[in-house]
Amino acid sequence: MRFEVLSKDDMNELSRQLSRAGIMNRKIEEVKKEVSHYVLITGRYRELFEKAEGIEPLEDVLNSIRGVYQQIFLSKNVGDIIKPEELLEELDGGLALLEALIAEGALEEIEDGLRIVSKPPLENLKVELRFPLEELEEYIEKIEERFNPRMVTEVAMMKAYYVEVLEVDRELIEAALEIAKEYATEESYVEAMFVGISRSVLADVILKLAEGITRKDELIERLLEMEPISVEGEKETVQVYFDEEAIESFLKELQSLGYLKVKGNRIWT
Repeated sequence: MRFEVLSKDDMNELSRQLSRAGIMNRKIEEVKKEVSHYVLITGRYRELFEKAEGIEPLEDVLNSIRGVYQQIFLSKNVGDIIKPEELLEELDGGLALLEALIAEGALEEIEDGLRIVSKPPLENLKVELRFPLEELEEYIEKIEERFNPRMVTEVAMMKAYYVEVLEVDRELIEAALEIAKEYATEESYVEAMFVGISRSVLADVILKLAEGITRKDELIERLLEMEPISVEGEKETVQVYFDEEAIESFLKELQSLGYLKVKGNRIWT
């Protein structure tokens, strides 16, 4: 059950608050690597529009660019000032149009924003479109046939800070969630909530089985027969899956927390 926080100070403070509440935890610092794949498609607007038929993501962005061009850029006169945010409000096409107009020399950067220097026809603008690879996967053959796409891979390396809660007791997990909501990122908090529930339920099942089963291999076999273990909520169901190696590791964790003892093939609470 791991919470990601945005800074080292937050990591230290969350760990401190958890410890004050009697919740075992540990701080983790690591370099997080994120790999993203993109497809770049470049060309004059007219050419891209003519070739984009049947490629929905490409059609949508090109139509968005046309809409921003007509509604915002054409309504202005040479010499007028445009705020960048006026174009960027249209996230699908605004940035691509802004970059194309600047590259064309149609916009001049000044202190108050961007001054319109000229009003080139949209059809003649050279546009660069950038898509996450997953958005175009089903169209990639058509794109390669009609365009000259370029694949771009970005690798981002960032320092990440986490606080891992080591408890399996349901009350302690709920207390940790209450404390962590002030510090953790939303995504990591939601994931930690489900992981915490799953660990607690799995621990309860193991400890109940261990009351009547004294052989570790028999207990593991019984657990595998029960997979997945379901947790029913008011509006959702959480299903817990595991394999033999995961159970072996979890038994060691429960032993280190003092919930049971394992020696050889013997197990007891």
